[in-house]
Amino acid sequence: MSVRVERSSTELSPPFAGFVHELAATPTPLRAAITAATRRDEPTCVARLYEQQQYYRSAAAAFDAAPTASGAIDDAIAATAQRLVESVRSQRTHASGVDALMHEFSLSSQEGVALMCVAEALLRIPDSATADRLIADKISKGDWRAHLGESPSLFVNAATWGLLITGKLVATSSEQGLTSALTKLIGRGGEPLIRKGVDLAMRMLGNQFVAGQTIDAALSNSRGCVGRGYQYSYDMLGEAAVTEHDAQRYLASYKQAIHAIGAASAGRGIKAGPGISVKLSALHPRYSRAQRARVMNELLPRLKSLVILAKHYAIGINIDAEEADRLELSLDLLEALAFDSELAGFDGIGFVVQAYQKRCPYVIDFLADLSRRSGRKFMVRLVKGAYWDAEIKRAQIDGLADYPVFTRKLHTDMSYLVCARMLLTHADTLYPQFATHNAHTLAAVYHWARQKGVTDYEFQCLHGMGETLYDQVVGAAQLGVACRIYAPVGSHQTLLAYLVRRLLENGANSSFVNRIVDPAVSVTELIADPFEAARRFAGSVHARIGLPGDLFGAERRNSAGFDFNDEQALRQLAVTCAALGVRQWQAGPILAVPGASSTVERSARLIRNPANHDDLVGQAALATAADVETAIACAVAYATSWQRTPAINRAAILRHAATLLEQARDELLVLAVREAGKTLPNAMGEVREAVDFLRYYAARIEDVNAPDSSRGLGVVVCISPWNFPLAIFVGQIAAALAAGNVVLAKPADQTPLIAMRAVQLLHAAGIPIAALQLLPGSGLEVGVPLVADTRVRAVLFTGSTAVAQSINRTLAKRAAGLMADLPLVAETGGQNALIVDSSALPEQVVQDVMTSAFDSAGQRCSALRVLCLQQEIADEVLTMLKGALAQVRIGSPDRLSIDIGPVIDADAQRRLLAHIAGMRLSGAPVFQIAVTPDEAAGL
Repeated sequence: MSVRVERSSTELSPPFAGFVHELAATPTPLRAAITAATRRDEPTCVARLYEQQQYYRSAAAAFDAAPTASGAIDDAIAATAQRLVESVRSQRTHASGVDALMHEFSLSSQEGVALMCVAEALLRIPDSATADRLIADKISKGDWRAHLGESPSLFVNAATWGLLITGKLVATSSEQGLTSALTKLIGRGGEPLIRKGVDLAMRMLGNQFVAGQTIDAALSNSRGCVGRGYQYSYDMLGEAAVTEHDAQRYLASYKQAIHAIGAASAGRGIKAGPGISVKLSALHPRYSRAQRARVMNELLPRLKSLVILAKHYAIGINIDAEEADRLELSLDLLEALAFDSELAGFDGIGFVVQAYQKRCPYVIDFLADLSRRSGRKFMVRLVKGAYWDAEIKRAQIDGLADYPVFTRKLHTDMSYLVCARMLLTHADTLYPQFATHNAHTLAAVYHWARQKGVTDYEFQCLHGMGETLYDQVVGAAQLGVACRIYAPVGSHQTLLAYLVRRLLENGANSSFVNRIVDPAVSVTELIADPFEAARRFAGSVHARIGLPGDLFGAERRNSAGFDFNDEQALRQLAVTCAALGVRQWQAGPILAVPGASSTVERSARLIRNPANHDDLVGQAALATAADVETAIACAVAYATSWQRTPAINRAAILRHAATLLEQARDELLVLAVREAGKTLPNAMGEVREAVDFLRYYAARIEDVNAPDSSRGLGVVVCISPWNFPLAIFVGQIAAALAAGNVVLAKPADQTPLIAMRAVQLLHAAGIPIAALQLLPGSGLEVGVPLVADTRVRAVLFTGSTAVAQSINRTLAKRAAGLMADLPLVAETGGQNALIVDSSALPEQVVQDVMTSAFDSAGQRCSALRVLCLQQEIADEVLTMLKGALAQVRIGSPDRLSIDIGPVIDADAQRRLLAHIAGMRLSGAPVFQIAVTPDEAAGL
């Protein structure tokens, strides 16, 4: 938990100066193009792909000095692709078990989903009871019998029989429907026997994807394919590091693997020998744009040590692609390596680019430019991408303007072909590596390379999935082009995340791996030119994947978010925040009586930044008893008028208010940071949630009420908290106004400035002042008399349980006297618990705990308070949780790198410190992270 400490004597920098400093570097024009392409809409990108395709076709014709050259090439591509597909299909019974399994149990079926759930979870469950429950839940519900005999693959039929028997055993509690033999079997062995069988089946499935559990085993298992002309790039399985211990373990694993691969390579060199692929997220627990300084200072030396080791053995080392928001950070690391004098003369550094990203062509331009500037040749692996579903969902959740990836598979295929041609064009400075299982793509690359006279390139495929196709390519008797197998290495436990990605990719109906074994898909469909196939869509996005802003359909627009990985947007935001960082705001009562605010003497309080008490954010004049009386009287007088306002009109005003709040985003964000101590992402979320509330209640009131039938309760008091000073404040008001009530709003004592600005915007949107009045002040002087007043018909409250109970008693007493209901809508704190069993992925548990317990410095009523762990996994999760806590950064929240800001005030600090002291006195173990002097400044 973040706690307040004494501020050092060091002079603090102005608000947001640290934010500006974090973004001081200016991007090169090429880097600017990469950033700009992040925000480019899909039709524009598709149009550019068509333009590039026409350019390359013209260049192809000119290259051969024959007007029909491009047409002839297209015919050759189609013929080669057809031959490859027909050859693979003729050997279908010899195809990998995974290919057949993914076709038979696609993710469009209940059985496919059950398989994925079991495969993802079963192998990590240490206790039998949880494993048995998982089997019963996932396996018993599948219609496995429907799949019997549907596939010629022995692997699939064996798996199906096993699942059928297992499903029946766990789904049936009597002898009915089972043979006496099976009844005796379950009687003898029970679910332990079933568990063993399912565990074995899942390990068989895992073995289809993994070259070996150790690097030595993988090298040994690979000899057969090497003897047939293949080469390998080994990937030591392991997803993103959560702790420093994880990162060091992965680093050691990579080093050990490089030594083993280097010895096996025996001097064959970068292209003729095996190589290694590394994930940057495995080398540092905070591999993100917000922690760029740490990444460059801590991750870069680790990566460099691996590259130096690879250089020593003359093997290739490839930097794997990950999520889109890490792309530019990975380019920063690559550029640093490119100009490192210790790596001079080494051309074995590889980089992966993803064709499903709209930025892919720009990244290839950047890599070619970097190669020429540094005098170094890079290996570039072109893939289609492995995080598509996550990229789509992240963009929707974050409210981005568009997706970083294409929504149509055809557009990704187009992008891949354009980028493949770009790589062949830059083959003098880049070594192209084309990772594809698509026969048309393979054939296109092969013929384009021949046309350009490029021989220095290779294909790549995934272990256990592409050999049937590439057996038609590798070797002098075939197409004679090299193929490198991307081969994961690791235990079954480390396979899980990788396995899920493969299941998702290849279980998709649009996957070539899935379609090539589906007889219902014709060869003509399989080898269709994606440019021709895409013409019928005219560059449009997928009809069922609306833009992030359209997430909620026609009902309401999603609130606009902010991409904290967008360099140009960050710089613009930093400049705006720095300008607003010296501004001071004024707050006071807003009453419906003209001139009331200026005729009454009121006390005022200074509002200081909780992270820096030298930063005066503004001052607030407090409402008096006379103000409360005036506000109530004005509200009562106007209540009927607002009730008679048609619901459709009220909804329109609320939607307009949402637009005004979005337009004032930066000002509200700065206020949330300076007045409430929120971090930049938290502050952005605060604005978005307020906007969402306005649009949500506008939509609800139109659904629930006819335009002329809505009747409110009358005068409603809204009392909001400081921990959501804009979102809950606006949410309460929006709900009450939408339903036809007039509102008296009392913001939290600590955050009146942002409340004042919100009310001003709501009034600007068309809400009459008499329908919404603001009364800043203390609970005793403003809240208590408002709740006690007989003219108030309802209260909306968010805050402490004790205050909610006090309000409830007051309203209950009043209601008894009136013989009427007086609603109280209250949200209070509590002991929120998370219960975790051993089927949960520990890394995911830790990430969720960190977010729930410590985001907003833990100052949320919904924050996690109690974590309940199954005994078998408790030690592992707690160790990992402590390691993750050690990685967070506490400090002034006006910097992008800060994870946890201050608690709201000295009273909150005292309560927290007292709780910690009490826990220590009771003998409970207490874990706290050290705070550096720089982080402690101002807190």
